[in-house]
Amino acid sequence: MALQLQAKHLLLACLLILALIQTSKAGGGIATYWGQNLYEGSLAEACNTGLYSYINIAFLITFGGGQDLGLNLAGHCDPTWNTCTKFGAEIKTCQSLGVKLFLSIGGASGTYNLTSAEDAKRVAEQIWNSYLGGTDSSATRPFGDAVLDGVDFDIEVGSVLYYDSLAAYLKNYSQQGKTVYLSAAPQCPYPDAYLGTAIDTGLFDFVWVQFYNNRDCMYTAEAGVGPLLTSWNTWSSSLKSGKLFMGLPATEVAAPSGGYIPPEVLINQVLPVIVKSSNYGGVMLWSRYYDFLSGYSSKIISYLNMLKNPLWSIISMFK
Repeated sequence: MALQLQAKHLLLACLLILALIQTSKAGGGIATYWGQNLYEGSLAEACNTGLYSYINIAFLITFGGGQDLGLNLAGHCDPTWNTCTKFGAEIKTCQSLGVKLFLSIGGASGTYNLTSAEDAKRVAEQIWNSYLGGTDSSATRPFGDAVLDGVDFDIEVGSVLYYDSLAAYLKNYSQQGKTVYLSAAPQCPYPDAYLGTAIDTGLFDFVWVQFYNNRDCMYTAEAGVGPLLTSWNTWSSSLKSGKLFMGLPATEVAAPSGGYIPPEVLINQVLPVIVKSSNYGGVMLWSRYYDFLSGYSSKIISYLNMLKNPLWSIISMFK
């Protein structure tokens, strides 16, 4: 009996090693938002956890209509006093660890609005020179010489127009030597009222859909995972390009109108289904602060790719 147990454990260990080798080549990462709570820790601390592949620095709340760009990091720093430059070194640390960093524009409140395609072009130029690879010496760079990897669209108020133009103008800067990645955070009702047209351009590399605060397409204890998975399938089959992420709150408090999924439900009932989608990219969590409190990402991270590997079904037999 002892020899049989040893053999079983040895086989399981070998299978786990093979699975890890294979899944390291697969997709499946965690994205989160940082910048909206002073108690979430620094940007470098978030990156040093090794939990996140993508971090959206939130939010650029003022743009368009001839306005200067306005960044709000909720007490982390004040760009008007040039105190956000301290994060330049942290941004470079994160990137050295392989974490992609995006400037998230929009949010649930702000004074942003695009008035025309020409206005979108101007905003793209402002963002390029202030946060990306632009070299205009007259531009204000809140993070100093640090160059972010891309721009995240989290548009929730104002006009729905010209975000397709903004995406095109930003993506066009990729021709100047450094890829500009684009991500979007639409609500789960399809198509998204604000970003549907922009996402349909096929220019977005990552789409982390907010499957929360929308009862018809989120998980609830009463309805189970059915509405959630139906909505996921709609998004997955409709997305023209890019990786699709399931956006979730990291705690119940993070989404006052619901959508929190207990980690065990996500692992056992949701991930085994969504990882089969060809455009599956992983999970987005709102936000770093709530994830810091709950440890949600650490509970699910080892399952994001494992379940996509055929060896996982064999490993499960030994559990």
